[in-house]
Amino acid sequence: MTKRPTAAAAALLAGALLLGGCAATAEPAPDATQNDLSSMKNEFYQATDPGKSPAGASARTDSFVSTISKPGGVFLPGFYDNGWDGNAVQPIFASLVVTNDAGEAEPDLAEKWDVSDDGLTYTFHLRKGLTFSDGSPLTADDVAFTLTLLNDPQYAGGVDFSDIVIAGTDDYRKGSATSLSGITVIDPTTIRIVTEKVNPLALRTLGGPVISKAYYGKGYAKGKLDYLKDLYGKPLGAGPYALDKYVEGQEIDYVANEHYYAGKPSIQRVIFKVISSDSALQNFENGDIDQGGFGSDPATLTELQNLGFANIEARVVPDYGAIWVNNKKPALADTKVRQALYYGLDRQQIVDAKFKGLGQVADVFAAPTQWSYTNDGVTQYPYDPDKAGALLDEAGWKKGSDGIRAKDGEKLKLSYITTKQDDPVIPIAKQTYTDLGIDFVAEVLDANTAFERLYSGDYDLAGFRSNGLSDPNDAVSEFGTDDPNINVTGYKNDEVTKLIKQGVSVFDHDARQKIYTELYQKLSEDPPIILLDYRKSLSAWNARIENGELFTTGNDDAAIALSKLKIAAD
Repeated sequence: MTKRPTAAAAALLAGALLLGGCAATAEPAPDATQNDLSSMKNEFYQATDPGKSPAGASARTDSFVSTISKPGGVFLPGFYDNGWDGNAVQPIFASLVVTNDAGEAEPDLAEKWDVSDDGLTYTFHLRKGLTFSDGSPLTADDVAFTLTLLNDPQYAGGVDFSDIVIAGTDDYRKGSATSLSGITVIDPTTIRIVTEKVNPLALRTLGGPVISKAYYGKGYAKGKLDYLKDLYGKPLGAGPYALDKYVEGQEIDYVANEHYYAGKPSIQRVIFKVISSDSALQNFENGDIDQGGFGSDPATLTELQNLGFANIEARVVPDYGAIWVNNKKPALADTKVRQALYYGLDRQQIVDAKFKGLGQVADVFAAPTQWSYTNDGVTQYPYDPDKAGALLDEAGWKKGSDGIRAKDGEKLKLSYITTKQDDPVIPIAKQTYTDLGIDFVAEVLDANTAFERLYSGDYDLAGFRSNGLSDPNDAVSEFGTDDPNINVTGYKNDEVTKLIKQGVSVFDHDARQKIYTELYQKLSEDPPIILLDYRKSLSAWNARIENGELFTTGNDDAAIALSKLKIAAD
């Protein structure tokens, strides 16, 4: 469960936004068609000639090189806003529990766990002999410290316990309590946590990445967390790798953790190179990287296949692209205006330009691969400029002599934040919204500035791509809270809030499905943001890397997968 909007690719790789989405041209592919990704299967293409591996890659006998986009250097779980930092900390920090592709919980540091019949008490049994990468012991005390830190009165990061509530939280945050009464360390390998709300996501939230009390707890005092900033660049965890060095704008280097509970990884070094999506394919062809994501262009699939040494997976990605809408702005607070922005944007053209036939216009706040996905009763928003214009007229935004709509003397001017110069939303929205009478202005910003603008509320529209969605709540949770640190759109709808809370108050899938079906309908009638797309994406890895199919950047179990990679013998 995340506080920040939808991103945690992993493990709570606690939410963040990947602004701007995939780079692409605004020109659609000639054969681009409307797809139904819910019926598409993942496809695997085996390397046909591994011997064609580039010399540069084959010469690396002790390292695996992958890619990362724009890390910000905050390498502490639960404290970063930039989703790429979430990916960066994965090799370093192990969790009690992780989830697999199917959304099922799997053991990590905890070898097993118990949940009480009433669904409120969780008991984790840690593996014996756990240590952090410096060799210091990892015990239930470290788990207790981690949960205490994330419930500190000053904590405003990504992990959200508001729909779980560990017993004693209020007394700790607002009173004189010196600890959370709901947490009991039974012995060094056993911890019991009593919660106040039934929540199907509690296991994963309580069982997140564990940080060291001895290392991060030095100088800790309730309500004073600023000291942790000095440690953002000096992480210490119990994952398969430890940070070796971080060169801003270039790469993150990791070294195998000899104290890792599953044994020291076979590959000594892992490197995440900072590479743009535009140059990833060339780097792969040259042997500079071993693995990466390569967009959705069918022509790229052909190019990868022709390399011979590439194992390739074409996968329906469990995420969505969207345009974030600042509901706090007077014009955008009006549901009719947000509906008009939907109807007035040719989303199919954007999808075709980005994914060349391997994308789908999104209308539901769930990925097509998720069990809760359904468009039953969901309002569709096909491109319809006439209907968009009528809605703006009804909302009082009338066209002036200059062609720009205005209301009460204010022009309808909207800025759009993105981090991609070639974001196809820019030309398409510029054309369609201008025709509609909206003064549309795009702003291409660096990632840190874009995040700062977003979280300070200094934006109208912002392009973003969610991280991987594992539970239906991942895509909707922020719209059900008044906390401005979580709900950065400022959206408010009491019926939606009620349904979101209900969705995480029961364990039964059928009961949850009924709730989410109604929720998706309500969100389509009163849209908080503009959904854009779902996608099928290509990833590939050099066949010299064994078990490469296990590792996907950002997946909750990515660290475990990294620990299983091996370099094939010649």
